[in-house]
Amino acid sequence: MELVSLKNVSMNSKILLLEELGYGSNGKFVLDSNGNKVLDRYLEIPVEVENMVILPGSEIVLDNNELSISKYIEEFGDVF
Repeated sequence: MELVSLKNVSMNSKILLLEELGYGSNGKFVLDSNGNKVLDRYLEIPVEVENMVILPGSEIVLDNNELSISKYIEEFGDVF
């Protein structure tokens, strides 16, 4: 499995990726199918498109921070 960083991906491409996964965006935040801001699963903060992370084998969008990623690995196992 190849890891791909989203840091240098254009905003438009990130939004297209989100749409393929059933999400959306208002240009700043990740939105669910009802138009509500997606909250980070572990920190319950709104996920910004510029700082989102989608880990391998998952369709869960998280905020790109160490705590959320470590909690994800604790819950689902090491995906790397």
